[in-house]
Amino acid sequence: MYLLAPMAISAELRFQGSSMGMIQLFWTIIATAIFLLTGGVAFAGPVDWIQVPSTELGEQWWDRGSVREDRDGLRTVLSRFTPAPTADGQQASGDLYVMQLDCAQQLYRDKQVNGIPRFRSSWQAAADDGLITSVIEAVCSETLPG
Repeated sequence: MYLLAPMAISAELRFQGSSMGMIQLFWTIIATAIFLLTGGVAFAGPVDWIQVPSTELGEQWWDRGSVREDRDGLRTVLSRFTPAPTADGQQASGDLYVMQLDCAQQLYRDKQVNGIPRFRSSWQAAADDGLITSVIEAVCSETLPG
């Protein structure tokens, strides 16, 4: 993942001649810095997928090796969701999420979806979503390495 930021920056360098290109370059550098500083690269290693019980909505897994806790006590985890097949048997593609969890309040928000940052994501309760509830319970009870 470290390779993604330089590739994005170098792709933007070709626009340097115009003021619009400079603005694009500036925002690319800012977005890359935010991505790197928020722990986006913490998920670059091998994954240890743990599946939670399936529901009628589909299947969900979380990666044991990606669980981190920040200085505010909030946890982040890499998760993937695959929706249940449709009535005609079609299987929709799944999505990867970096979820931030507030274990004390049982809330979550998606920090990234399929690698795209969600800068203004709001906290949500799992409500009746058994998959998210199971992920929150499992990740929040996971013992973190020393």
